[in-house]
Amino acid sequence: MSKLTLGSYPHLLGFEQLERLLERSAKAGNEGYPPYNIEQTSDFSYRITLAVAGFAEEDLSITIEDRQLVIRGRQRDDSEGRIFLHRGIAARQFQRMFVLADGVEVGEAIMENGLLHVDLTRAMPETVVQTINIRKG
Repeated sequence: MSKLTLGSYPHLLGFEQLERLLERSAKAGNEGYPPYNIEQTSDFSYRITLAVAGFAEEDLSITIEDRQLVIRGRQRDDSEGRIFLHRGIAARQFQRMFVLADGVEVGEAIMENGLLHVDLTRAMPETVVQTINIRKG
């Protein structure tokens, strides 16, 4: 059995990048930490909220890498000299990736009450009508 690709459909020209985008999204991981919400705040804007309790602003980094929003967290281990009878709050690192569509811009990031909010906006593409002249050969 052969693998169907978007390139095998003659009416879908130039959509090979979409196929790579879908594969990258599937590989982004299904890990559950940290939990997050994605909400639509208007017709053209979104907000990603991550629960990052215990992380300070300097423990977090937000980058855009090859059309992916990458949010990383790394806590410093401050347990030296402390004796824990029970340690249920682990200092663990994470990396969350979100694939961004063309025209989606990352706005500001706000840390509030253990939640990291990242605002995104989507530019509305212009409708373009173009006439192609036919030349005699």
